[in-house]
Amino acid sequence: MAEYLIVAGLSGAGRSTAAATLEDLGWFVIDGLPASLIGKVTELTGQTGSEFDRFAFVVGRGGAESVQEMVPAIESLRAAGGHVRVLFLEASDDVLVRRFSGTRRRHPLESESVLEAIRSERALFAPLRTNADIVVDTSETNVHELRDRLVDLFSGREATGAMETSVVSFGYKNGLPLDADLVFDVRFLPNPHWVEALRPHSGLDEDVREYVLGSPEAVEFLERLDELVNFLLPYYAREGKSYVSIAIGCTGGRHRSVVLAEELARRLRKAGYSPTVHHRDIDR
Repeated sequence: MAEYLIVAGLSGAGRSTAAATLEDLGWFVIDGLPASLIGKVTELTGQTGSEFDRFAFVVGRGGAESVQEMVPAIESLRAAGGHVRVLFLEASDDVLVRRFSGTRRRHPLESESVLEAIRSERALFAPLRTNADIVVDTSETNVHELRDRLVDLFSGREATGAMETSVVSFGYKNGLPLDADLVFDVRFLPNPHWVEALRPHSGLDEDVREYVLGSPEAVEFLERLDELVNFLLPYYAREGKSYVSIAIGCTGGRHRSVVLAEELARRLRKAGYSPTVHHRDIDR
């Protein structure tokens, strides 16, 4: 069965990087396709004997009319039984302003200021963001980190219709991941940062893992988290949600949250899920 990915997002948030990454991963990428032609293209690609079975449509460059047509086009594609996902890329206003200032590019929306254009585009894209299965905030992400994130999400073949899960670790001092559905704070656990021998290591190292999981509160937290997540995920799937992101945060995002994210992902795999794991702040 063919798999379709709609790539949308704000100008400057990484659509071009997404298109190049997906192409490298073997997706057939079509950039700038009008919404009215999506149905025709999928009819052709769905025919037997097609060389490709994964197609990415990068949308949003055609102005207000194109964006308004995109939501019904996506709904029609889903109603036809295709495996369809929508990826939406965004970033904060101040980050987008800096990106446009740094490259001296003109924003595609005509306006008196870059900030005004960004806010107008954000409002224009609101219906697409609402319909997105996956939202990736690139505010604190460079090109290489965004590519790695997209490889984690789209390198495999997931055209099963099953709900996808993602576990991300992060540091509160670097801000919340805006694309998270569930957020858990583990700053109450003993912090390896204050142990001199552990400070240079990360939660991927065995000594840090043993330290974090050696506390009774960490063991109890994991048991309760495992029970809660496994209770919630089937209900999300029943409601038609195709992607759930679970975020676990500590102070810096290097020790405790990494250990807990890895352990939660391990338990999810035992329960039959196939989560991707992303440690946002491990190298900060």
